[in-house]
Amino acid sequence: MQFWLPLFLGVALALCLPPTPLGFLAPLPLIWLLTRGGFRFGLLAGIGFWAVHLVWLPLSFVVLFETPWGAVPYLPLVLIKAAIWGVVFGLTRGKPLARAGLWVVQEYLTSLGEVAFPWGFLGYALVDAPGRVVASLGGVYLLSLLVLGVALGLYFAGRRALGGRVVFSYHSLGLLGTLLFWGGLWFLPLPATQGSLTALLVQGNINPLRKLEGLSAQQTYLELTLKGLQAHPEAQVVVWPETAVASFPPELPALLGSRELLSGLETGFTNRAVRVVGGQITHFYDKNRLVPFGENFPWSEALRPVYRFFFRAFGFDGDLGSRTPGTAYTPLDKYGAFICYESVFPAVARRLVLNGAEVLELGSNDAWYGPSFGGLQHFQMGRLRAVETGRWLLRAGNDGVTAIIDPFGRVTARIPQREAGFLAGQFALLKSPTPYVRWGDWAVVLAGAWVMLGLRIRTKGTIV
Repeated sequence: MQFWLPLFLGVALALCLPPTPLGFLAPLPLIWLLTRGGFRFGLLAGIGFWAVHLVWLPLSFVVLFETPWGAVPYLPLVLIKAAIWGVVFGLTRGKPLARAGLWVVQEYLTSLGEVAFPWGFLGYALVDAPGRVVASLGGVYLLSLLVLGVALGLYFAGRRALGGRVVFSYHSLGLLGTLLFWGGLWFLPLPATQGSLTALLVQGNINPLRKLEGLSAQQTYLELTLKGLQAHPEAQVVVWPETAVASFPPELPALLGSRELLSGLETGFTNRAVRVVGGQITHFYDKNRLVPFGENFPWSEALRPVYRFFFRAFGFDGDLGSRTPGTAYTPLDKYGAFICYESVFPAVARRLVLNGAEVLELGSNDAWYGPSFGGLQHFQMGRLRAVETGRWLLRAGNDGVTAIIDPFGRVTARIPQREAGFLAGQFALLKSPTPYVRWGDWAVVLAGAWVMLGLRIRTKGTIV
């Protein structure tokens, strides 16, 4: 049990996060994860969690690159993430409140730096619950605190209520209140939303490896856009996904007329999103948060032999150079365009809205995830950016998920993955900032206060 229990709890928690619909069960494994063990317990729980949560990585790379070497990066990533859990558990042994706070602090820290990988946040357990609207107050970090807080409430109230002799005590009422609060987050009624504008989102379903070999996708996007506009001539804006084309064909202005086009543009140096009107690029945005070891190659000099080995194993000739990151979060006129990996960084969408974005537009190329559930997991996490900023989100994916999300996080329109097609749906322009946009990641400061308070409540334990 000393070995299997933390592994089991980690796996159980992973199954409570996207893309599964089991988020309502998340507090249950957390009751034990917050109250037991030290470094070794956390390390084993982390291995169980990350091995399941990130299993899309080997499933994607092995199939996409047609080589078993695609599974190799998976093991060190799981061990590194699990070791971070071990440190959190070791520093907070016997201190549940401090562990809950430090858990959220480490979530925030994983979103910083050149090798940031902000996956596995507990707040995403609420992405399918109407209670996700709380993210408009304090972002996904506040949702994480809610999930952890409910687990703590169930533990403390439940332990004393079940151990007492009085049926109707303060502790039993506290347990009931915690359960009602958690249930309320899943049945909270949300107001209706109505869009006044129509967008046409195009899903080309192009193999990304064939594009690297020189395949042009211009004709595919022209034909799909033509069919879409014939079916929905009322559309005012057309959206193409990340790196949809390397240049725009001469037929485009006549096809679009007075409509706007928001598209990913492959420049060879930057990952760019542009706004096109009348055949001319009026605005552009270069991706700021680059994918580590995919678009950006840290420590390239020291790791050059390693990079070269994997490039050859994946079928690439020569060395892959890092892309040039953007230097500002500037909207494309009223559109807050951000690109693929940036959708898991709450700060990116927030800064775009602070700079004037009235609607969010996300271009993505999740075909890199192959047949795994990684693309769906990525989509579910990105949904929360609409809630945090109080903006509609237009999401165009190369092979999906292509969808429109309202400011409450509801998916109002969507088409199937891995099929070429188009999606027409309504959205609206909004200007009012949410409390999260105004005040940012204050929930992380609150989490830090939990750490300090929790350390004072219990005597310091030994890290084992």
